[in-house]
Amino acid sequence: MKNKNIDDFLERNSVPILAWDFHYEYVNELKALSADLKKVSQISTEFTWDEKKLNIQERIKDEVVLVTDLDLRIVFASSGIKKMTGYREEEILGKTPKMFQGPATSQKDLREIRDAVKLKIPFEKTLENYRKNGNTYKCIINAFPVFNLKGEASHFIAFEKQDLSA
Repeated sequence: MKNKNIDDFLERNSVPILAWDFHYEYVNELKALSADLKKVSQISTEFTWDEKKLNIQERIKDEVVLVTDLDLRIVFASSGIKKMTGYREEEILGKTPKMFQGPATSQKDLREIRDAVKLKIPFEKTLENYRKNGNTYKCIINAFPVFNLKGEASHFIAFEKQDLSA
C-alpha cells in the first residue's frame, strides 16, 4: 500500500527528465561563460587593455570571441567556438584563423582582411568558413586591434557569429 502511494505521488508530481537536462545544460553554459570571462580578463590585465571599451562581457553571450596575437596565432577562443565550428579551444590554440578557410572562402575578402590587419585597423566581413566536419557556414566577423595603455597594438580581437540569414 505504501509503495502505491509513493508511485501515485511521483506520477502526479514528477518533473520530466528533459526539464532537468535543460537546466543542467544552462548551468554548464553559465559556467563556461564565467570561465571565458575570467580568461579574457586575465589576458586584458596582463596586456593592460581597457576592458570596458571592448564590451566583451555583453558580446560574449551571443558571439564567439577570438583573440589572436599580432602574428594572428589564436591565444583565446570562447566556449561558443565548439558549437559554431566543431573545434574545442584546445584544438585551435596556437593556430591561425586560416584553419577555418577553404576553397569557398573569398580570396578578395581575405586580401582585404590581410590589409586591415597590416594597417592595424578594424574590419567587418562575412566569410564562407569551414567547420571541423568540412561543412561550410557563413561567419560574420567584426574584428579590431586591441591597444594597451601605451597605445601599442598587442592583439586582435574578433567577435564572430554565424550568419543564419544565408
